[in-house]
Amino acid sequence: MPELPEIAAYLHALESRVVGATLTGIRVRAVSLLKTWDPPLEEVRGRRVLGLRRLEKRIVFELEGDVFLALHLMVAGRLKWAGEPWTIPGKHGLAALDFSTGSLLVTEAGSKRRAGLHLVRGEAGLAGLDSGGIEVQEASLDAFRGALLREGHTLKRALTDPRALAGIGGAFADEILHRARLSPLQLVRNLDGAELERLWTASRDVLSEWAALRIEETGEGFPEKVTAFHPRMAVHGKFGEPCPTCGAPIQRIVYADRETNYCPGCQTKGRILADRALSRLLGEDRPRTLEDLEEG
Repeated sequence: MPELPEIAAYLHALESRVVGATLTGIRVRAVSLLKTWDPPLEEVRGRRVLGLRRLEKRIVFELEGDVFLALHLMVAGRLKWAGEPWTIPGKHGLAALDFSTGSLLVTEAGSKRRAGLHLVRGEAGLAGLDSGGIEVQEASLDAFRGALLREGHTLKRALTDPRALAGIGGAFADEILHRARLSPLQLVRNLDGAELERLWTASRDVLSEWAALRIEETGEGFPEKVTAFHPRMAVHGKFGEPCPTCGAPIQRIVYADRETNYCPGCQTKGRILADRALSRLLGEDRPRTLEDLEEG
């Protein structure tokens, strides 16, 4: 899923391409993409793009006439840019937003259609899409503490809850927790003051660093190969590889279609967290510490 750093890169690339341009039309192939019907899409044809912004993980186009297009790419949605109108592909194509300067193609891999496009009137309409999570990079330590402690979640779940924090998904939650040296299964209510401050600092630093990296990699082009994995990540998607900090093999917890990666050396004091799939396979033989893992 594109998270805050990837959305920042998309916004950076779109800024020079669409701000000030005219939206000449929206061609929708997959009706499931549309999440609103009033105002109708036809109403925005010919309007100029006044600005861009991010709302949580949404890309927002501000148009003349106080209307906003808000696009959420969800897990598998991606964007492509071309100077000429796209021919929307039949398999993965959802829609094309045509501007006087070029064309933006919205695609979604897989069979599930989760991406969504909202067209709303005014700031009040846009605010109705906001889940309420705070922007970590703008939040004080006290505000961060208050957002996390609203619910008694684990740290991984709290970081990815849009009602608490905006723009963070599974990939960067893993990276933040590794930077903060905290277990993904630790409960937020059990954090002491030093741990909470480490988590706050790590959240701000990781998101800022990765947004800058994604923008630097994009340069003057358009983001390509936007995935949840990157070779420079410390733990996410690195199961079995050595931790870049301590060398311990990265571990994972798999639940349904979600995966959490962590370093037992840096984050859990050498303890291997229970994984449902591994527990079913190995039963009592499941490794519980780094020493068990090494003895194999």
